[in-house]
Formats: sequence, structure tokens, C-alpha cells
Amino acid sequence: DGELGKVGYSTYITERLSGFGGDVPRKPALDLAPMPELRKKLAAIMGDQEFVRAACVDKVELVNLEPCHEDIRRFSKALEGKDVRGFMNAASPGLITAFQPNQYYKTHEAYLADLVDAMRPEYEAIAAAGFDLQLDCPDLAMSRHTGYQDASEEEFLKIAAANVEALNAATANIPEERLRMHVCWGNYEGPHDHDIPLERVVDVIIGARPSTILFEGANPRHEHEWTVWRDTRLPDSKVLAPGVIDTCSNYVEHPELIAQRLERFVSIVGIDRVIASTDCGFGTFAGYGKIDPQVTWKKLKALREGADLVADRSG
Repeated sequence: DGELGKVGYSTYITERLSGFGGDVPRKPALDLAPMPELRKKLAAIMGDQEFVRAACVDKVELVNLEPCHEDIRRFSKALEGKDVRGFMNAASPGLITAFQPNQYYKTHEAYLADLVDAMRPEYEAIAAAGFDLQLDCPDLAMSRHTGYQDASEEEFLKIAAANVEALNAATANIPEERLRMHVCWGNYEGPHDHDIPLERVVDVIIGARPSTILFEGANPRHEHEWTVWRDTRLPDSKVLAPGVIDTCSNYVEHPELIAQRLERFVSIVGIDRVIASTDCGFGTFAGYGKIDPQVTWKKLKALREGADLVADRSG
């Protein structure tokens, strides 16, 4: 279960935590900033985002965990009678800082420390319900050219490392194999020519506790970076979940292309440590997204078929 019960994967927390208020204008992503006409076209295609863009204006504390329990009840009912392993999404502490900028705490680390305490109950409730917990972590990649764009690269890497430290602290009571994390450069059809390369952040990423790492592998700006995973010393506990279908285009990938993409990663860590995934979610905010629902199901069907091809070839 991703964002079905939420207005957005990064902004829903303002309904559960105190300390947020106002409506702060966001700077355009660095790749889109010099392209006002493209920004207008993307807004027309994907729809207006009418949610409030709050900032952190006071001490952050948990005030209402009931929406999380409602998510759990809804998902549990959907899975009744099905022999599947379910996972639920939640915003990571670092993601919250990237989307709800700090206007209260003296330091980024102080903001993170209260977020650890405020978000831990949500994380542990999801795990206690028997689901794996997936932490959304675009703060480790996308936010370099969005929420943290005013920082230098060196400063950004320090922020990212602090965000991972907070994630690790908030999930300390959940086994690593029950944790997943999603890293991306943004679910939008832009140039992406200001994206930070994977090789600059991969060490920070693998320092996070979650055993399963989901990342973009179909995005044309990052598909070539499968070699970064090949050349990185990965702990044996890590499972790679590359995105092998795109979530910004209505093209339906051929199962053979999906299989070829997956086989790159199978050659690195073996078939038991690869999970076929999507680049991002298909609808990360309410009313936001350009993929037709029927096409979404076609893409997911192709994803299944491509994974089956790999399994058949591996015997």
C-alpha cells in the first residue's frame, strides 16, 4: 500500500504531527528553473498540486496515529485470503525535512532528532501489523536539486548522511530484513540534467539499515548507473530492487527489455537478491500523474512477464 489513503507521500505527516504550518512557495527544481514553458506544460499535463506546502514552525511531536492505524486496517482487509507479502510506505525523517523546510530548530540535526521520536510509532505500528516497512527517501538523491538545492554538494552529502543516521535510529527496533527504502531523482518528466550521480551518494545509501533498496533503473538519465552497483562493495544482506519500468511515460515496456534490465542486476548479486520494481509510484500526490490507469496495469503486467522470463532462464 503506497499513498492511496494520503494526499501525498511527503506531506501527509502534517495531519499526524504537530509543528507544521504556513504555505511556503517552493523553488523549481534546478533542471526546470530555466524552462518556464516546460513547467507550464508539465503542470497542464499532470494537474495542479493544491495541497498546502507547510514548513516546520514549532516543535514536532506525534499527535494523531489513528490515520496510520486506518491505513493498516484498509490494507489488512485488502490482503485477506491472499498469500502475499505486503509492505507499506512511510515518509523517512529526511524526506520530511526536505519537503517541510525548517523554520524553527537551530540545526538540521535537532529537527531530525524530534522527527525520529515522532515517526518511530508509525514505523513500528506498520511492522507490528506484519507488514514490511518501506521508507521513502528521495531526500538522498532528488532533494539535491530540489529541497536542498541551495547547499553545496559537500553540504548536501553531510545532510544526507545525517538523514540516514536518523532513519537508522527511528527503525532500530525493526529487523533490517523487514525494511525497504526507495531512492529516486523525482517522478517527473524533466531534463534531469542536474541530478546528482548515483556514485556520489551510493555509500550513503548502503549505510542505511533497510536490506532492500529500490531505485530508478529505467529513467534514461540513470539507467546506465547499473555499473555503479556492480562496482560497489555491497553487504551480503542487501537486496536490489531496480526500477525496470518507467512511471512518467505511457509507453509499455516490452517484457524482453524488462528481463534484460533485470539480468544486469542478477549478474551482480544473484537472482535471490533482485526484485523487479518500478522507478517510482504512479501517483505520488492526489491528482498528480500523467499515466493512464489502464496503461499502468499494462505496465505492471509487463513487469510480471519480464520477471518470469528471468526466472525461466535461470532455471
